[in-house]
Amino acid sequence: MENRLIITPKTKIGEMLDAYPELEAVLIGLAPTFSKLKNPILRKTIARVTSISQAALVGNVPLGKMVNTLRKAVGQDEEDVQEKSGAPSGNLPSWLNFDNIGLRYDAREAIAAGEHPLTQVMRELNQLPDGKIYEFITPFLPAPLLDKVAEKGYNCYTIRESENLFKSYFLKK
Repeated sequence: MENRLIITPKTKIGEMLDAYPELEAVLIGLAPTFSKLKNPILRKTIARVTSISQAALVGNVPLGKMVNTLRKAVGQDEEDVQEKSGAPSGNLPSWLNFDNIGLRYDAREAIAAGEHPLTQVMRELNQLPDGKIYEFITPFLPAPLLDKVAEKGYNCYTIRESENLFKSYFLKK
């Protein structure tokens, strides 16, 4: 039976890997950070909600290169892909004052245990006092969560401190 899943920037990583398991090696070849997909817990949680567009940000891979490399590997024609700018710039935003952090959540242990921190983050953001900043610590760029938080009306900014340490900051607009 021929697989009909068409790979686009909106395709979820988990859905794509279910349809094309051989693409795991292609993803890892694009960015070694994707080797985390070998962890079955992360594969069942994070990969289910992460789009190719978001994964491109996480892996620091141009979106067009990622989509077309994956498409080519499964015999699909190349696509003209609009690059999405979502990576933080080098300048700290004026609203980010580290002395103003009201809540901090280090999600690394929860993520390693296969938990998805979105529910806890949204609950805590709703309890955050006005004008206070929320610090969210993860082992990778939490692109899907950043999109959800921004949709809820928060300023978002992420600092990559090392390959496995990202600190994201949220402040209600």
